[in-house]
Amino acid sequence: MEQILNQLKKSKRLLLTSHIHPDGDAIGSLLAMGLTLEAMKKDVMLFNESPTPAVYQFLPSIHRIKNEPGDMGAYDTAIVLDCSDLQRIGDMAVAVSNIPTVINIDHHITNTRFGNYQLIDAKASATAEIIYRIIKALDIPITMAMAYAVYTGIMADTGSFRFSNTTPDAFRICHEMVGYGADAHKVAHHVYETISLNRIKLLNMVFDTIELTENGKLSIMTLTQNMLQVTGTEIADVNGLINYAKRIENVKVAALLYERKNGRCRSNRESQFHVSLRSDGAIDVSLIASSFGGGGHISAAGFDICSTLPELKKQLYALSNRIR
Repeated sequence: MEQILNQLKKSKRLLLTSHIHPDGDAIGSLLAMGLTLEAMKKDVMLFNESPTPAVYQFLPSIHRIKNEPGDMGAYDTAIVLDCSDLQRIGDMAVAVSNIPTVINIDHHITNTRFGNYQLIDAKASATAEIIYRIIKALDIPITMAMAYAVYTGIMADTGSFRFSNTTPDAFRICHEMVGYGADAHKVAHHVYETISLNRIKLLNMVFDTIELTENGKLSIMTLTQNMLQVTGTEIADVNGLINYAKRIENVKVAALLYERKNGRCRSNRESQFHVSLRSDGAIDVSLIASSFGGGGHISAAGFDICSTLPELKKQLYALSNRIR
């Protein structure tokens, strides 16, 4: 960590980014790290290619996250947060790799260790937990906005403290963040209890696509661009959808097949899909994702693939024999 701390102190203009279709940890880490650097009087740009999900719009300073990165030639340092692979940030991956110094901060066990400096801890409950350690190491006073960001990142990635990655440190840090002003009820209300009518319509359409393999261990749900258009929703509204398929009785692994907009595939008959995988913890879905060129955690992982929908389902159905 010492090398990264020294680099942060030396840097003048920094671009911070996280993975496309950001979740609570990606957003919380981005805000917490950005606010920390601003407290150090650094020139900072917070960037994510995707829209911010509506459920996180309540976060203080959320308006600081932009969908355009600005002048890429102006940055001396890039910090890539919560990404197992640089390509996860989207179309700007190559441009970011050309920034003189790239710092990789993550907690995914499948991280490819890209960048000039890496701070990776697969035992951390969330990337936001690692950012908390950086804040402490830099001796930066924690503001209420930072507290909300760190708390939300940890809460979201532990599934509201229900997942197996919920550690004593996760509870301790979140307790501390509440002391700095993060309202636990407010976070839970916005993230888990607020839903739009259009998202309910989307849920109905996606639920109708749920399929179970013959042994009942794998559930598959599909989300197409047409569904988003018909319901007037965005990909940001999909956050958490896959958990419904995972909760089906006897299901060990759930897969959400999301058809990407303007996906780039060699064949016109194929579409580009992002496949999100979730498990009950008994199956390591990061190994499944890695076999398709993706990555993630034991209980949550994903990959991108060009395929027809029937062929993709066929490949996933073939995996069911490995799920006991």
